[in-house]
Amino acid sequence: MYDVDETGPERIIEVYDQKTNMHGVAVIDNTARGPGKGGIRMVPDLTTAEVRGLARAMTWKNAMADIPFGGAKSGIKADPRAMTPQQKEAVVRAFARKISEVLPKHYIAGPDMNMTEREMAYIADELQDGRVTTGKPSQMGGLPHELGSTGYGVALCTKVAVEFKGESLEGKTVAIEGYGNVGTFAHKFLEEWGAKVVAVSDSKGTILSESSLEYEALLKTKMEQRTVTAHEGEKKEAAALFELPVDILIPGARPDVIHAGNVANVKAKYVAEAANLPAKYEIEKALMDKGVVVLPDFVANAGGVISSYCETMGWSPDTMFKVVTEKISANTKIMMERAQQDNDTRKSAMSVARERVEEAMAFRGWKQ
Repeated sequence: MYDVDETGPERIIEVYDQKTNMHGVAVIDNTARGPGKGGIRMVPDLTTAEVRGLARAMTWKNAMADIPFGGAKSGIKADPRAMTPQQKEAVVRAFARKISEVLPKHYIAGPDMNMTEREMAYIADELQDGRVTTGKPSQMGGLPHELGSTGYGVALCTKVAVEFKGESLEGKTVAIEGYGNVGTFAHKFLEEWGAKVVAVSDSKGTILSESSLEYEALLKTKMEQRTVTAHEGEKKEAAALFELPVDILIPGARPDVIHAGNVANVKAKYVAEAANLPAKYEIEKALMDKGVVVLPDFVANAGGVISSYCETMGWSPDTMFKVVTEKISANTKIMMERAQQDNDTRKSAMSVARERVEEAMAFRGWKQ
């Protein structure tokens, strides 16, 4: 048996397929606000405990995003680098068949680590039901993450927080870790709104410009040279990005990049968490205690899951961006208002998410 609490999890489904050697797990944590929503990842070291933790995180993230989804997550234990495309497709389709009883009534899947719009298409095709996944190709009525909803949400959350503090984005300096889908779109919108992105890192290192790194030019370099470090500017180690004297720091790639070894050297006034878990709570608390405004991951990077909700409603990209704008703006303001006394934005956001889940559970008669 697994440990449970009053929130969940409601279902843990471990599956195995003899033909493809597929071994996977789906965890539906809480469906009080709607079907569980969370991505499918494919990694060789997957554990049920990891998926359970991620499913609970999705319960809070979807509640804080104020969309009618509960929390869930799933995964396939496999190394995609050791597979042919045909083998990967067979494994994904087998997983879809094995958990079909909960799709989409109790769980709606989406892309996560090593899973893309292609795999979402396989699942929808296998079950002959477009409602079972989001992040599908646009040709199948999907709103793929390539539209930039997550990066847009990160930029907007930052803008709202800065303005809540009575400041303006105009002229604010920004450093961004990671220059994939999220980092590039965060750069694009922050630049459009007057901020100056002066440093960007990827796996090869950091590129720094005292004036600014223009979005179109840097994206061109990244696409052609496969690294931002090929761009004109001062080159530094990737880890140096977190200690730069900038106004806004956006950790957008790996977990635990701000840690006990560098937290004292973080000079940014705002830290917008585009990545999941870029710092543990005690590290965030150390930043907040010295006046840094931390925009927690499950608030800042919620644009993607809001986009997923819009896809289930059949809305257009334009409508999706309007909904992301409304939700991210409103929820960031609520968080900032509640955090005025102690600057603990994660605690304030969690209190909002918990209240929303508990209210839905009470309405359903699940708790007194």
